[in-house]
Amino acid sequence: MEQEILSVLNYVEYEKGIEHEVLIDAIKSALLSAAKKTLRVDDKERISVDFNDESGKISIYLDDKIVDSPKFGRIAAQTAKQVIIQKIKGAERTSIYEEYKDKVGTILSGSVHRLERGYVVLDLGKAEAIIPKSEQVKKEHYRVSERLRALLLEVEQSSRGPRIILSRKREEFVSRLFEWEVPEIYEGTVTIKSIARESGERTKIAVYSQDENVDSVGACVGVRGSRVKNIVNELKGEKIDIVRWHPDEIVYITNALSPAELKRIDLNKDKHNALVVVAKDQLSLAIGKKGQNVRLASMLTGWEIDVRSKEELAEEREIKLEEIPGVGKKTAQNLKDAGYKSIKDLTAVDAGKLAKVNGIGAKTAQKIVNGLKFVISKM
Repeated sequence: MEQEILSVLNYVEYEKGIEHEVLIDAIKSALLSAAKKTLRVDDKERISVDFNDESGKISIYLDDKIVDSPKFGRIAAQTAKQVIIQKIKGAERTSIYEEYKDKVGTILSGSVHRLERGYVVLDLGKAEAIIPKSEQVKKEHYRVSERLRALLLEVEQSSRGPRIILSRKREEFVSRLFEWEVPEIYEGTVTIKSIARESGERTKIAVYSQDENVDSVGACVGVRGSRVKNIVNELKGEKIDIVRWHPDEIVYITNALSPAELKRIDLNKDKHNALVVVAKDQLSLAIGKKGQNVRLASMLTGWEIDVRSKEELAEEREIKLEEIPGVGKKTAQNLKDAGYKSIKDLTAVDAGKLAKVNGIGAKTAQKIVNGLKFVISKM
């Protein structure tokens, strides 16, 4: 039994990195506690424990007399074993905590071990980690044994060991994926200036090259889109817009709203908002489905962006019909009598339809259409 204890001690010391003295002190302390309970020692009696490092023999002394009890010998061996197991577990927990606490903010890779109570439990090899429901992407569905990458968000100490928390929802996860896939970002030649994300749907990322010979967008896209495709695949099909960052706010906002074509941008630097004017056929493209494109562009640039068509601006500014070149008071009244009372009403019809209005012929109708275009172009 003594040699077995020594062998285990040596293994724990070298393989688990626990100092020999720490183990011996822990065994002595546990044995002393067990001896007091077993022998029912009162306050007047002196009890001590001795452990021989060379032989592994454990000796108990009561008032300087050795206790020779087969029962206590079994208790001593069992206690030593329990202490060693506890120390091994404690050392492993400490080792895991020390290893992962310095990796917060990096990407970890593992396989889905199980799904329970809304959590995704990932097997990292040395430890298990969890992706809480709040850090999962709603549209993603996970399968047992599936390989996943996730951002290490936090490492907490608990009575049951380190609690490793991951995220696939944060913007930083996408940033780290780009660092992983794009050497120019990892090396610092290309930098990520800003990122805006609606997880599972779409991400806009603004990049800038420190080297004029390196195209920031091209580096992120990769040959035939290989680099960005790898990231899209990891994000299970999430769309990614790579935007070229620019120090000029107007150029930057223009890039952020791409592929929509913009007519004009008016900046209010005091309120930090931007009025973006587009042609009518570019309005839905600039705003995006459910406002997503302009919303992400606002988040990315830090500017509150309001996208309007020229027709909307003309209507909002309440331009009178008489202000349209080619429309006099009589013509304006004829238009109103026919139901065309505003700029908005007129933008919805063509010259052919206007020509049918009482008192307006084909020639006047064309003048009205041309005049309306002129007014709108000045918006």
